[in-house]
Amino acid sequence: MALMINDDCTDCDACVESCPNKAITAGTPYVIDPHLCTECVGAHDEPQCMLVCPADCIVDNPDYRESKEQLTAKYHSIHG
Repeated sequence: MALMINDDCTDCDACVESCPNKAITAGTPYVIDPHLCTECVGAHDEPQCMLVCPADCIVDNPDYRESKEQLTAKYHSIHG
């Protein structure tokens, strides 16, 4: 499942650099592209954006439910 950033976002920019897939872009709130988000599967053991977010505003995106296998395949399609 992809992640999303809710309205509690403080626009601190902490999450952008932590994303191995470059899925996060600036906005109000910041936006995670669900087609690029793998919840860091393939790169890390847990979502890096959630670890660095001081506002705890990164949550599951209910519109994009994916298994670990699907997330792994997506990661490999992004990174070759």
